[in-house]
Amino acid sequence: MALAFEPFLVSTGIVALGEIGDKTQLLALLLAARWRRPVPIILGILAATLLNHALAGLVGDTVARLLGPDVLRWVIGLSFLAMAGWMLVPDEIDEAEAEAGRFGVFGTTVIAFFLAEMGDKTQIATVALAARYTELIQVVCGTTLGMMLANVPAVLIGEKAATRLPMRLVHGISAAIFAVLGVMTLFNVGRML
Repeated sequence: MALAFEPFLVSTGIVALGEIGDKTQLLALLLAARWRRPVPIILGILAATLLNHALAGLVGDTVARLLGPDVLRWVIGLSFLAMAGWMLVPDEIDEAEAEAGRFGVFGTTVIAFFLAEMGDKTQIATVALAARYTELIQVVCGTTLGMMLANVPAVLIGEKAATRLPMRLVHGISAAIFAVLGVMTLFNVGRML
């Protein structure tokens, strides 16, 4: 029997772990160091993530509706396995992504985060999770919460705390979770369309 909030909990956990050391977390550190205005930065991250992950979730949901259950199971399973490998590749940030413009701290954060998330690991994970689970709102809320759990401390605490985390271990755990989900999906373990 599946948990009622399984899509929310899995989405939150995967993205929170996957976001640690990700380029958007590095962007959060850079923005926080540059402006030292955590509230507009945090609100900008939230706005950008909600928009980006809602769009990614809709793409995943549409893909799930268009493909048959057998094809979808293989696409999702292989996507999760690819994500497992991608989690082991460290991210870097281009300083140009953090440059402020005429949009202020909030606007710059929204634009920078939205663009940085395009094609990012967590956005691709959101597409796959939305295709895997039929509860689109739970997936988007979960992936958004996962982003906030990883990025708010980065904004508030700064680089010192982030550099003390064992990134290889965190990325290894994330990769293992994606690999397990991929294998489970390929073998149709648990609830699948």
